[in-house]
Amino acid sequence: MSRQPPFNKEIHLSYAQQDQHVTPAGAVPLWAPYYGAPIGEAAKRFFKKYATFTGRASRSEYWWWTLISGVVSIVLNIIMSAAGAAGATTYDAGTTVPGPGAFIGVILLVLWGLAVIVPSLALVVRRLHDVNFSGWMILIGLVPFIGSLALLVFMILPSKTEGQRFDIPAAA
Repeated sequence: MSRQPPFNKEIHLSYAQQDQHVTPAGAVPLWAPYYGAPIGEAAKRFFKKYATFTGRASRSEYWWWTLISGVVSIVLNIIMSAAGAAGATTYDAGTTVPGPGAFIGVILLVLWGLAVIVPSLALVVRRLHDVNFSGWMILIGLVPFIGSLALLVFMILPSKTEGQRFDIPAAA
């Protein structure tokens, strides 16, 4: 079942909004992109679609997760810096060795990185699908500087209806 959300006169979109797939209960199915996803729903969908490289992801799903991931990384870096500063040793030559708490911060950062690397790559692939690019375009990110800039532009692009070719609707 496909229907469009009610028109909100306060929001003016610069592009034609995609049809929003909804279940009879009113929820957006997991296989469909959730346009205008709130932050909590974007985080839930990120982990529910942990290693799903098929389908599409809306801009809101992508950018909310990017914000969450950035904030968590900053907080973990602050924890690592504060824990490393406590008990740090400075030698006469001017070199500083961080305290033992920095080790805990590094472990937390590594665990966070390992926990989100696969779903982050899957989210980028689904976002590329939403703008009608092959998921293999993620490899352009391997090109120094220009590749990252190109991926940033791709993530900003609006959704395209042609991207529906990547959808695989789940049985209801």
